[in-house]
Amino acid sequence: MVKVVVCGAAGGIGQPLSLLLKQSDLITHLALYDIVNAPGVAADLSHINTLSRVTGHGKDSLAEALKDAHTVVIPAGVPRKPGMTRDDLFKVNASIVRDLAEGCAQYCPKAFILVISNPVNSTVPIVCEVLKKARVFDPRRIFGVTTLDVVRSSTFLHQIKPAFVPHANRITVVGGHSGATIVPLLSQITQKDVSLTPEEIKTLTHRIQFGGDEVVKAKDGAGSATLSMAYAGARFTTSLLEASVRGRKGLVESTYVHLGGNPGAEANIAATGLAYFAQDVELGPEGVAKVLALPKLSAEEQAQVKIAIGELKGNIAKGVSFIVDIPAKL
Repeated sequence: MVKVVVCGAAGGIGQPLSLLLKQSDLITHLALYDIVNAPGVAADLSHINTLSRVTGHGKDSLAEALKDAHTVVIPAGVPRKPGMTRDDLFKVNASIVRDLAEGCAQYCPKAFILVISNPVNSTVPIVCEVLKKARVFDPRRIFGVTTLDVVRSSTFLHQIKPAFVPHANRITVVGGHSGATIVPLLSQITQKDVSLTPEEIKTLTHRIQFGGDEVVKAKDGAGSATLSMAYAGARFTTSLLEASVRGRKGLVESTYVHLGGNPGAEANIAATGLAYFAQDVELGPEGVAKVLALPKLSAEEQAQVKIAIGELKGNIAKGVSFIVDIPAKL
């Protein structure tokens, strides 16, 4: 029995994410939680002819939703609007993520937790600090989903270099999940017939870093990246299930994790001086099987990582402080 819970299942990301997860043959029970409309979304999805059972849970049924969960995916929160940064979302989304993390600590302390809610650079530390307080923290089981940066990287590269096969090649993205903290390692492209000029690298890197702004602007106040984020979230969830349920080996994804206590993370702790960082991670039965060391970076990438580290220090401190320095709920 593999129960996957989507918290925020009736939202702009939650609905298409739940639709994609309903297609997985690795999930036996898909539990949808939201403060409104989750039972309706569940009823709709339950008509799809795949084997997983679907249940809907409202705001008073969080315990029922989370009980016995194998994996909890959290896209809950408010979307970004024109002029907003991911950091602007903190005031609202921090409380939402904290409350859901407290639920996980109580009702499914051994579940894998996949955080999509922005700002990921700060919300992942919130989840970890909540679990630390509850004494159920396992750094191998908490992930910030940065897969959309990876998806955008291969998509945007294909658009300027059609020879690059976007669905067959993965570009490592390190750092974090906002603006200048997103560092695509374009120097690591291994497809021999694809090369980039310095100017192309500069332009492509900027587009990857601020790709979310394209969608926010195009939707003209009606939302942010929901469909592409749902696709990316489903992809990461599926990879984790393949590794943890099916036992598939060698699966690597870029993801934002707590470095301390994770196998292989020592090199990246030394290189960054940070407690949290996005990099390639090999997935396994317990979540993180191994954090892969940063590859040799180009001079430009080294400079970008330095900038990312500076921003991440503040993002991480903000998330940690929200739990450590504010003992009572707002």
